[in-house]
Amino acid sequence: MFEKIRIKEHMEVTNCEGLHVGTVDAVQDDAIKLTKSDSGDDMHHFLSLDDVEKIDDNRIYLKEGARIPEGLGNKAVAQDA
Repeated sequence: MFEKIRIKEHMEVTNCEGLHVGTVDAVQDDAIKLTKSDSGDDMHHFLSLDDVEKIDDNRIYLKEGARIPEGLGNKAVAQDA
């Protein structure tokens, strides 16, 4: 188990395979608030702290099967195309 105080602004959030999901904006209660710049709909999205598998260096890894909100990663995918 990790301590949520280890989660800091600007940390990268990845899925269980290490693929970019978003960037931490803040921790609010039991959720990670992600920056709007990683979303295709220019909205903040939230991930449950229960979905975090581990924190390694400056990266947060989500559990397999973690619910990833729709709209995340769209900008990154569009830029890669």
